[in-house]
Amino acid sequence: MEIDLHQIILEAKQGNQASFRQLVTAYKGTVYRHAYALLNDRMEAEDVTQEAFVKVYYSLSKLENEYAFVSWLTKVVTNLCYDKNSKLSKKRIILSEELSENVAIQRGPTPIESAITKMSINAAMEKIPIDQRNVLILRELQGYSYAEISDMLHIPLGTVKSRISAARENLKKELQKG
Repeated sequence: MEIDLHQIILEAKQGNQASFRQLVTAYKGTVYRHAYALLNDRMEAEDVTQEAFVKVYYSLSKLENEYAFVSWLTKVVTNLCYDKNSKLSKKRIILSEELSENVAIQRGPTPIESAITKMSINAAMEKIPIDQRNVLILRELQGYSYAEISDMLHIPLGTVKSRISAARENLKKELQKG
């Protein structure tokens, strides 16, 4: 699959629209989920998804390493989400329902208990700084390694580790308050 993806990206870089459509089809779900996790708004996530693919379409020829496509795409989406938040004067990036389900205690909670847990996590996520939320989402929801996050966000590995640690600690404090 990786060789096929490499070939599709090469063809898309050369202007092949069918290959670009294949990339959109392959990654639109991933892009949407990441945008939704950062924005917690379906309409805004859909807008960012569309904007991301438009931006990628016009700048794909500048991508130097085809094997870095996924991390480059993630960086584009992350930056668009940051821009969207700045323009809307919102400081809320929260974890999606998928992360809430992963963090929730799995000892057979009732649907009401599950809903309360998700709401508590989402409310707590709103209160931690944006940079911490982003790395926590990339690590816990998207499953990227520390090194991959470092490459995507162009920040040192130590910064990634400290932000994730701080995010977890701040999330824990916020959850204990509520």
